[in-house]
Amino acid sequence: MSAPLLEDLSRNALLATLNEDDRRRLMPHMLVFEMRNGDLLQEAGEEVIHTWFPCGPGMAAFSVATHDHAMAVEVALVGREGAIGGIVSNGHVPAFATAQVRYGGRFLRIKTAALEQLKLDSISLRHWFSRYSDCLLAQVFQTAACNATHTIAQRTAKWLLAAIARTGDCQFEMTQEQLAEMLGVGRTFVTRVVSRLRQDGTIETRRGVIIVRNEEILRRTACTCTATIENHFDTVLHGIYPVA
Repeated sequence: MSAPLLEDLSRNALLATLNEDDRRRLMPHMLVFEMRNGDLLQEAGEEVIHTWFPCGPGMAAFSVATHDHAMAVEVALVGREGAIGGIVSNGHVPAFATAQVRYGGRFLRIKTAALEQLKLDSISLRHWFSRYSDCLLAQVFQTAACNATHTIAQRTAKWLLAAIARTGDCQFEMTQEQLAEMLGVGRTFVTRVVSRLRQDGTIETRRGVIIVRNEEILRRTACTCTATIENHFDTVLHGIYPVA
C-alpha cells in the first residue's frame, strides 16, 4: 500500500482521460495496492466502502451467486477501462454482486464516500462517472443476452478474448471447474469445449492454467457481444475500452 503518482492514474484509462484538475482532486484520496489473483474487492450483501480502479493488466470480475450458492456466475469483466464499487449506486448501499480479482496487478483504491464528495465538487467528474455507469450497465445487459442465446463455445472464446484485451497476456490461472462456474454451466459441457479448442490448437491447458495459442481461431469461434460492448463504449467514452 502506497500513495499514487500521476503516472499510476494514467494506467487506468478511465482516470487517464480526466482533465488534470480532476485527477489532482482524486490523488490525495487514492492508495495503491498490489493485488493477487483471487483477492476479493467486495462481497455481495456487504456495504460498499471502497471504489477500485484496475491499472495496466489488472482485471477483476463481478459475479452473482445462484440461490443455493452452488456457483457464482460472472456478469462483467472490468479492467483498466473501468472501476469497481459504488459506481452505479453512487453510495454505500449493500453490494449486489461479489467482485474478485481475475488477474493480479496494481489497483488504485479510494473511499467511495470521498469519491462521491469529489463528484459533487466537480461536474465534469460527475458526468464522466455517469457515462461509465451507463457503459457498465450495458455490459451487464449484454452478458445477460449472451448467456441466454449463445453457445458455451462462443461464450468461452468471448471471455478469453476480452481477458487478453485487458491484460495483454494469453495465459490465465484458471481451472476448467472455475471456468464452468463463471459461465454458469456444468463442468462436463466446458470439458467438451476445452477439449475441442485444444484439439484444433486454439488453446493449451496445464494444471490450473489456460494458454491461448491461436487468437484468430478464437475470434472466429466467439460471438459478437464484445464488439457490441466495444461500440457502445466508443460512443459514450471514446478510446476507453481495451482492444487487443
